Amino acid sequence: MKNYTITVNGNVYEVSVEENTAGVVAAQAGSTQVAPVVAAPAVTPVPVVAPKPAIPSKPSGTSGGIRVNAPMPGKILDVKANVGDVVKRGQVILILEAMKMENEIVAPNDGTIVSIDTSVGANVEVGDVLATLN
Repeated sequence: MKNYTITVNGNVYEVSVEENTAGVVAAQAGSTQVAPVVAAPAVTPVPVVAPKPAIPSKPSGTSGGIRVNAPMPGKILDVKANVGDVVKRGQVILILEAMKMENEIVAPNDGTIVSIDTSVGANVEVGDVLATLN
């Protein structure tokens, strides 16, 4: 049992607090017994996992292009590449904001930008085509 001296609005109180292993706390102020209270459970931090990079999908038909799809829903903050630009694997093409975090959408392979299928301020969903490379 731990004893505390507490002053509230100029009044001094002697308080005894007892905690058992089940997390139930019992307190006593002077001769007044206070009802037991269950202590709040400890908060365990959860590790943050970085979002996966955009995964190119297989092109439909015979276009021969590599589509870069949105890996998560969000809003396009910036377009870093233009149609006709030659990009290297891992080069940033777009910035996608999701849950107040800026995510770099990168080129999955070396190639030339054939199309940018979104614009700054656009809201995108998972799987939406953002750009096409060849």
